[in-house]
Amino acid sequence: MNRTLISLAALLVAGPALAQSVGEKTGVNSALGVSPSTADFVKQVAISDMFEIESNKVGQQKGNAEEKTFASQMVTDHTKTSTELKGLVSGGKVKAELPTALDSSHQSKLDKLKGASGNDFSSQFNSMQVDAHKDAVDLFERYSKGGDNADLKDWAGKTLPALKHHLEMAQNLGKKSAPTTGERK
Repeated sequence: MNRTLISLAALLVAGPALAQSVGEKTGVNSALGVSPSTADFVKQVAISDMFEIESNKVGQQKGNAEEKTFASQMVTDHTKTSTELKGLVSGGKVKAELPTALDSSHQSKLDKLKGASGNDFSSQFNSMQVDAHKDAVDLFERYSKGGDNADLKDWAGKTLPALKHHLEMAQNLGKKSAPTTGERK
């Protein structure tokens, strides 16, 4: 009985501290519109940038002309945001750990993309870019509205318009070459 009470008390005390991290991992925070913690935001942004850079390097090699143009822009832009984030952390304005490698989920997506070719590559690449940018826009919107670090919150707000533009570009990938219903005879 004593162990149960102690365990329950420990969970109740630790719960609020862990809630945001667990919520961010499960997508609960996104569904509820809750701002991620600074540590979670930094981690997710760093992984997102790493994934964007690496997946778009693959796009530069394997993509069609439209995908290669998009991929070059993404490598440039996400290298810039990655450098800016590293500057905020190394400059002491943001207290957080920067991951040095992709998490298993993003690594798996990257590996799958590397193994694809032709139309299969295009389909996967375009879908991954849309999904990644939807997630990034959501993450940046939530932090820019409710983040707890003023410098990082400001940076998130300033970066958001570019991410929204990236999402729009990703959503338009492949649409120029695909015939519309009206063009078929």
